Amino acid sequence: MTTPTITLNNGVQIPQLGFGTYKLPPESTRDAVLWAFEVGYRHVDTAQMYRNEAAVGRAVRESGLARDELFVTSKLNNAYHPHYEAHAAFDRTLDDLDTDYVDLFLIHWPLPALGRFVEAWGALEEILASGRARAIGVSNFQPHHLDRILTEGSVVPAVNQVEIHPWFVQQEVRAYDAAHGIVTEAWSPLGRGRVLEDPAIVRLADDLGRTLAQVVLRWHVQRGDVVIPKSATPERIVENAGIFAFELDAGAMDAVTALDRGERTGSSPDEENRTDR
Repeated sequence: MTTPTITLNNGVQIPQLGFGTYKLPPESTRDAVLWAFEVGYRHVDTAQMYRNEAAVGRAVRESGLARDELFVTSKLNNAYHPHYEAHAAFDRTLDDLDTDYVDLFLIHWPLPALGRFVEAWGALEEILASGRARAIGVSNFQPHHLDRILTEGSVVPAVNQVEIHPWFVQQEVRAYDAAHGIVTEAWSPLGRGRVLEDPAIVRLADDLGRTLAQVVLRWHVQRGDVVIPKSATPERIVENAGIFAFELDAGAMDAVTALDRGERTGSSPDEENRTDR
């Protein structure tokens, strides 16, 4: 499998297809990531909140692949927005992953009620300057959150990782990101499996002779987003990688986009303020 890459605003290249590890238990994460690497994935996404960074790091070490062949993303836990704590948390991420650097480090949630994400961003800028993160970005940030980063920070985020799927297409966020040179990355790209039941997706999959997941993931990459599907099942890991040998025509792309319901499967970034996870 050869995965296309997208060039971030600082010149770093990110593989457009990554392997997500959200809610993968540590005891199964290593095997799932190793299988993804065997299939050809070269991008893996984890987070302090997932509590599986050490298992991801073990898979990286045991893969037999050179570190610079892989793109590793992690994210700052909600509890560590204060400047010093953000630095200490990042150090723990490097220790858990057993690596000298990450390719991308993100603020996981803006936590507007806490009001310290700009302070956390300052810490990430210093981490970037140290060379221990090749790129920095944010996750679950809305345009009004990003406005503060762009106004009060010195570095434009390279990536904004947000919930996107056919029932929640996020046109406003994607347009804002594009206008400011920020790559959009989709988490929950299959709507936690719910969108695969949509009759329009079923019809397209039947017409194309592709699986339901492949149709949705292909829609994501043709929009120009990075996508990080997750599975612990080898067959589905292989299936999710098989999206670069076909295309959706303009009519199919429009049909999938038209499924938008404005329906989230996760928390609203303006309402998520938990620091206990």
